[in-house]
Amino acid sequence: MKKVVVGMSGGVDSSVAAILLQKKGYEVIGLFMRNWDTSVNGDFLGNPDLNNDICPQEQDYNDALAVCNKLGITLHRVDFVKEYWDYVFEYFLSELKNGRTPNPDIMCNKYIKFDMFAKEAFKLGADYIATGHYARIKDGKLFRGIDLNKDQTYFLSQVSSEQLKNVLFPVGELTKDEVRKIAREYDLITANKKDSTGICFIGERNFKKFLENYLPNTPGNIVNIENGEILGKHIGLMYYTIGQRRGLNIGGTAERLFVVKKDLKKNILYVAMGDENKYLLSTSCIVTDLNLLDELPKECSAKFRYRQADNTVNVELLEDGKALVCYPQGVKSVTEGQACVFYNANECLGGGIIETVLK
Repeated sequence: MKKVVVGMSGGVDSSVAAILLQKKGYEVIGLFMRNWDTSVNGDFLGNPDLNNDICPQEQDYNDALAVCNKLGITLHRVDFVKEYWDYVFEYFLSELKNGRTPNPDIMCNKYIKFDMFAKEAFKLGADYIATGHYARIKDGKLFRGIDLNKDQTYFLSQVSSEQLKNVLFPVGELTKDEVRKIAREYDLITANKKDSTGICFIGERNFKKFLENYLPNTPGNIVNIENGEILGKHIGLMYYTIGQRRGLNIGGTAERLFVVKKDLKKNILYVAMGDENKYLLSTSCIVTDLNLLDELPKECSAKFRYRQADNTVNVELLEDGKALVCYPQGVKSVTEGQACVFYNANECLGGGIIETVLK
């Protein structure tokens, strides 16, 4: 009997992944990752909905344990607090300092879930590892999950082909509704549990209060890029991203204002009016840290943000693991630090990190 170690997160997706693997005849073992130490790194600030008697990660562990007990699965626990800090959180802070918009979930998959976790799983004798990601692997290639609204291949774009060997994504063939239905049929504690949001493994927090623990606030001017008018004050450039409209706290204007540029040297947040304004559009970008899972054609599609529609792009491979990605039709709010992920229909070809946006 083949042995599968499942990353049990305390959520419904990994719970159902374990059920599906049991039904297929695998020997299933659970492994819970502890990646954030609230006692050292501050509590779950600014969220009145959370129970202050127990931190969210401990609640997740308790939920994972309850599921495993119900399914007759042994649950192990492993501590990656230092590794998460070194490989994910410090990267996150560094990118914010440099005025970029990082995606820590992508780095968490690369360095923690499909590296550190996998090594621990194979110590337990695993033939395969499995997670609750909405994705599929066919013939060694990575494909979007059946539920396109929940597809998570964007976040797997920095995981290498080697790391994806011996990986199973059991819920990738299901919709979220089908997953919850199975969990309810088994009367699991996670069946109706809300999906996790916020920073990977850190969770839902008041973002401003949380970051104040690690990066100093440096307020500055919000300036209309078209006429130089000072419209208000920002609370620190790290709290804003290109294309952002909400949370600017600028009154007295009839048109919508969007963040279009951040000047770190002058500590200025530039905004412009109008949804389709020229300052948000770009036609090409330089992508670095390329991780290719399959051959990359000169023309394919790409996502520049998780919830963004696919965009037709032309790709020219450069030296040093970089690529020039062109989209002459123009795309709004392509942002340095975010991922550019390539697709051929539903196959994920890999991706990289947006280094420079070209107008």
